[in-house]
Amino acid sequence: MTTVKAGSKKEETRERILRAAARAIRKHGYEGVGVADVMKEAGLTHGGFYAHFESRDALLAAAADQAGAESIEYLTRAIAVAKPGQELQALVDTYLSDGHVAAPEQGCAVAAAGSEVPRQQAEVRRAASRRIKDFIGLIERQFPEWGKSAAHDKAMGIAATLVGALVLARAVDDAQLSHRIRKAASYEYGSSHPCPARGADRPDAAAARNAECSHHARAGGRRPRRNLLHRQAWH
Repeated sequence: MTTVKAGSKKEETRERILRAAARAIRKHGYEGVGVADVMKEAGLTHGGFYAHFESRDALLAAAADQAGAESIEYLTRAIAVAKPGQELQALVDTYLSDGHVAAPEQGCAVAAAGSEVPRQQAEVRRAASRRIKDFIGLIERQFPEWGKSAAHDKAMGIAATLVGALVLARAVDDAQLSHRIRKAASYEYGSSHPCPARGADRPDAAAARNAECSHHARAGGRRPRRNLLHRQAWH
């Protein structure tokens, strides 16, 4: 593994290469990443590549890690500005936003190129797996009971739903269907869930909420919900 001194010019150049490679993975897939194209995108010559990476696979592994880190950072910022008790909602809304659908080269690498990961070398798969675990962990930490097995299982289900919904929403050529797919996914886990469980409710508030949920369940109806799929840029 190539090591560089923190804050050095070589580190800055390596970061430029990694950012370009991370964009390429999300835009073209792992198989579509060429060393020459990445170096050109980074504003560098092809000949300088091996001063930073030992091989193309080493670049892909580092770029997979970079892409995952960028996604986690963006979602973390969305959570940080959310109102108390609405952190999970903010994560779901941001992930399923119109902006994320429209900009795969800037968003989640798992949704953009996850199907290619099993065909990559072990070091690439390890990097991708580590960032998938980070994504699940970020979701899990939005639950009051995080750290427990049930919260982890729930977080895995949400992560799978979000990634699958985004893949389908991008795949269809019908904008209305794309919106409905994401709306259905956000209904399961976002602010539109019929019986949300966020934060520590007061006993009286929890009782009132449960009574309302029971009423709607008996009536076969759903609580009103707002449009969650805002046009937020993903960058």
